Amino acid sequence: QVQLVESGGGLVQAGGSLRLSCAASGRTFSGYAMAWFRQAPGKEREFVATISRGGGITNYADSVKGRFTISRDNAKNTVYLQMNSLKPEDTAVYYCASGATASSSRQRAYEYWGQGTQVTVSS
Repeated sequence: QVQLVESGGGLVQAGGSLRLSCAASGRTFSGYAMAWFRQAPGKEREFVATISRGGGITNYADSVKGRFTISRDNAKNTVYLQMNSLKPEDTAVYYCASGATASSSRQRAYEYWGQGTQVTVSS
């Protein structure tokens, strides 16, 4: 069993930055690909970014490419999402996901989910 706890969300002005963290329990953290998803009000949850088990391969949604960076520290059982040049359309609850054996943009690939952290970007 893996438990995920996100932190780092908040209110920021457009053009600003935030760094989200996701701390995972359990000894198998480095054995799983990790990802971030988000869900805006009234919309379905969508893929944001994913990172491979060793951290060498990353993939991003087109909407965040060039602005967001996903990284992980396997020694700390933590995955990060650095978000720069934030836009009002980035406003959403951001979820950390784990449990995939390989990086994927599909929600079904991930077995474990955090509770989410709210990110609000004001214009």
